[in-house]
Amino acid sequence: MNRVAFLFTQAPHGSSAGREGLDAVLATGALSEDIGLFFIGDGVMQLNPGQQPEQILARNYIATFGVLALYDIDQCYVCADSLQARGQSLTAERVLAAEVLDAAALRAKLATYHRIIRF
Repeated sequence: MNRVAFLFTQAPHGSSAGREGLDAVLATGALSEDIGLFFIGDGVMQLNPGQQPEQILARNYIATFGVLALYDIDQCYVCADSLQARGQSLTAERVLAAEVLDAAALRAKLATYHRIIRF
């Protein structure tokens, strides 16, 4: 079976990419057992707790990351370089348990997947 990676590269608000990506992850999770989630660039902000999207009239889908465990999706990685570039702590609490990797290690891990879908 193919290993499928989902690459989140956009901030959670201002576009529907994050919500659409999460929907795709959940749909794929019903069919595949080898899924990885990667958060790079502005995508690292998808994992920030305490977001209040209703303040900007956006839909709150961030809490849905919590159901990924029900689909046995536990291979999640976040780019340390992207976190630091955005002034975020490497050890901060996130809405999803994700392993923090430097850019080189993250690229190496991503290269082990057969399919990469970017949001």
